[in-house]
Amino acid sequence: MPEFFNVFAPDVALRTLLDRLQRRVETETVPTHQALGRVTAEAVLASEHLPAFPRSTMDGYAVRARDTFGASESLPAYLEVVGEVRMGQAPDITLATGQAAVAYTVGMLAHRADAVVMVENTQQIDATAIEVLRPVAPGENVVQVGEDVRSGEVIVPAGGLLRPQDIGGLLALGITQVKVRCRPRVAIVSTGDEIVAPDTAPAPGQIRDINTYTIAALVAQAGGVPVSMGVVKDDYEAQRQMAVEGLAQADMLIFSAGSSVSSRDMTVQVLNSLGSPGVLVHGIAHRPGKPTIVALVEDKPAFGLPGNPVSAMIVFGILVRPTIYALTGCAQPPQPTMVRARLTKNIPSVTGREDHVQVRLFDADRELCAEPVFGKSNLIYMLIRAAGVVVVPLDKGGLYAGEEVPVQVYD
Repeated sequence: MPEFFNVFAPDVALRTLLDRLQRRVETETVPTHQALGRVTAEAVLASEHLPAFPRSTMDGYAVRARDTFGASESLPAYLEVVGEVRMGQAPDITLATGQAAVAYTVGMLAHRADAVVMVENTQQIDATAIEVLRPVAPGENVVQVGEDVRSGEVIVPAGGLLRPQDIGGLLALGITQVKVRCRPRVAIVSTGDEIVAPDTAPAPGQIRDINTYTIAALVAQAGGVPVSMGVVKDDYEAQRQMAVEGLAQADMLIFSAGSSVSSRDMTVQVLNSLGSPGVLVHGIAHRPGKPTIVALVEDKPAFGLPGNPVSAMIVFGILVRPTIYALTGCAQPPQPTMVRARLTKNIPSVTGREDHVQVRLFDADRELCAEPVFGKSNLIYMLIRAAGVVVVPLDKGGLYAGEEVPVQVYD
């Protein structure tokens, strides 16, 4: 029998799914302070100008700029200090020619003031007079009304992923609730007669369940809601029933293991039995993770990830993570942090296959270096010990020691 019936480049495999995927439309309204990492369902518009009044950007003196023109250390401008504008209060001072008022950072300015002189550029003569040692231009050291954002301006577009700064910006405008896309629910099924719970002492031939929990953590990190369905034995009817229950409870289904061509691996048959169009891809031109399955059951995506934990986690990042973001309509999913480093060893590969190779990062002679971490894809601590991954493109037969390469750094 052939090893795989269709092997796709990873980006083609993803596009094959996303081109047929129906995006989610369900929305909910949540408190803004709890919306970190959520995707906006509609554009959010500024409800007012920010700032709503001219603000000083530093401690100093509010002045009429024209009263400081020509000032220097040898020929300072003398101004009368007629009071201060206290923080959190509206000004009750109107400046006349030759007058100044004490101003504080982010505070309001005295009436008719159009600039602020830094306190470092003044010298106090007495309690009611200062020397200005440097001129200021109109608007200098002042944030004008609406300079940050203007009323009606789009502050977060539809499909925007809310970051900490976005939360602050919304609350600064008094927007305490925001409409967001619902989080996709992702059912996770682990398969195998040899799998036991992590709190169980494995008997000979058994291993603890790793993938359920690492995949669940990855789902949560990508903005989904993991739904653990538990471990199911290598039995077709049992696996099919678990898949049916998972799809009934969730928006996406992930099978851990069961993606190879072993006679005991039934994921392809199970997914094809659940609804059309069924399996779209069985096999990707990638190491690790070649036997990956990509399917669409009615309008719900489904994946068969390799049982080896390193393979499962890497393939999740390539295929599952972007699919979760696509379900929520996220316009610009967050991209991994990339750095450039010098390879310390050759990385062999073959043309026509994309390789993800774990690397350690370290500094040597003021240069960032990447040392490949070679090992089998069932060794979870190979991934734990790595700081990031180097991708060998499909069209390259490997990378050479001494090359400067991009490294995707793990969060």
